[in-house]
Amino acid sequence: MIHIALYEPEIPPNTGNIIRLCANTGARLHLIEPFGFELEDKKLRRAGLDYHEFAEVARYQNFEDFVIKNSHKRIWACTTKAKQYYHQVQFQDEDVLLLGPESRGLPAYILKALEYRQIKLPMLKNSRSLNLSNAAAVMLFEAWRQLDFLGNLSEE
Repeated sequence: MIHIALYEPEIPPNTGNIIRLCANTGARLHLIEPFGFELEDKKLRRAGLDYHEFAEVARYQNFEDFVIKNSHKRIWACTTKAKQYYHQVQFQDEDVLLLGPESRGLPAYILKALEYRQIKLPMLKNSRSLNLSNAAAVMLFEAWRQLDFLGNLSEE
């Protein structure tokens, strides 16, 4: 299955929406601290509805902790600065889509470390960015599609 990692997420409803996304797709969610909110935030819980118990969520103290514990996975930096689009790569089982904080995106040191694993969504010229949970959903579904919807139980 595909993994989604949120580096220092700032907006509770976005993280809640992504929790719901992960619960409904089987994707695993990785949250990298610090957060711009408390995990018990009402807005986070409201956006995630009652899906929190159905999502597999891991928490990390910092990016280095995340990398150490996920060193066997390919990590894709999702950034508007990428040269290639998300649909141009061949995703593999256990790949990670790493998204940065809403206000600033992934920091330069992470982009440098993942220089050859950066992907972006197409947007109109002069556009800045898409909503974090929308971007995560678009890229997750493409990766899952490439894996023939691995683990999909809705058709059985």
